[in-house]
Amino acid sequence: MRSSLVFRLAPSTLSSTKALSRPQSSSRTFFPFSSIVSLSFSPSPSPSSAPINGAFSSSSSSSSSSSSSSSSEETEDAMESMPEIMSSKTASLKSGLYLVSTPIGNLEDITLRALRVLRTADVILSEDTRHSGKLLHHYNIKTPLLSYHKFNESQREKAVLKRLQEGDVVALISDAGTPAISDPGMELAKLCVNENIPVIPIPGPSAVVAALSASGLSTEEFTFVGFLPKHAGSRKDRLLVSSNGSATQIFYVPPHKLNQFLEETSVYFGDSRQCVIAREITKLHEEFWRGTLGKAKAVFFSQQPKGEITLLIEGKPNSVAETPSEEQLEHELGELIHNGHSLSMAVKLVAEGTSVKRKSIYTLALRKFGKVESQDGSS
Repeated sequence: MRSSLVFRLAPSTLSSTKALSRPQSSSRTFFPFSSIVSLSFSPSPSPSSAPINGAFSSSSSSSSSSSSSSSSEETEDAMESMPEIMSSKTASLKSGLYLVSTPIGNLEDITLRALRVLRTADVILSEDTRHSGKLLHHYNIKTPLLSYHKFNESQREKAVLKRLQEGDVVALISDAGTPAISDPGMELAKLCVNENIPVIPIPGPSAVVAALSASGLSTEEFTFVGFLPKHAGSRKDRLLVSSNGSATQIFYVPPHKLNQFLEETSVYFGDSRQCVIAREITKLHEEFWRGTLGKAKAVFFSQQPKGEITLLIEGKPNSVAETPSEEQLEHELGELIHNGHSLSMAVKLVAEGTSVKRKSIYTLALRKFGKVESQDGSS
């Protein structure tokens, strides 16, 4: 999908370099909002590009043919000068690692600052160069791409660090959303911080925030869990902790694992807990499904949705919780010990999710499972 992004600058702005630059002590260039007098975005369909929902324009659709011709010439002139303004060395960036957020589906969801950084950078680290190449092509960005993903990030780190130490501007993007959040980049950011190399966030689209804002669940406090661990025992431990949290819980769920996720979560959260399944956010087939976990199991048992899923579950009510029975505590302790946890760790995990004193749980654990652990330890 090809689009034309046009800025018309006031004549006084174009004739004055002072209006387009900060004091000489700064290396960055900023464009005052007052100088942008019109903005139009006119998409034309292209089969190779991602779907874009809607368009915005400040121009009138009832313009005469003569004014349209004149406007077209002005547009061409503006487009020719725009890349020079955006990529000029007068708009150079200080050396550092730039974590650039990119659209999670709709190509309109990218900031002007992100485009400037991507144009100005010496290199762009990309999770999937083929995928990111479409975004760069859409915005006519020629900056070189270098693959950087979970399978090669440890090998790339030294080379990237060397370039940063030599003064390069390195931009890091993921396939969608914000780098280092359930995506490659966390270790590189930590490495740069340890080496006193600037790490600069370029904020933008985030599936977590987008889904939460439109979910209808509490936004006062939330816990972003991301993808659950692959190991069954670790997964159950995480769900046990999440199910007892009062904050809204947010997960990333692969579409082919949705049924398994709903089955496992309902064991700990219960079938009556409200949930929201946000799918294909910002894309053409965006969908928000709302209901209880029990209803979700029934609805999605026979159908597998397509596309990226962000799943939210309401937090545990803050009302005075019922004290769990000894049988319930014993069941939770037994399951954790069966999954390989030590008695003390099982006690800790159970205590985090209940109002019962840890000492009481530990006494129960010793009485019910102490002998088993001693026998395992002696063997």
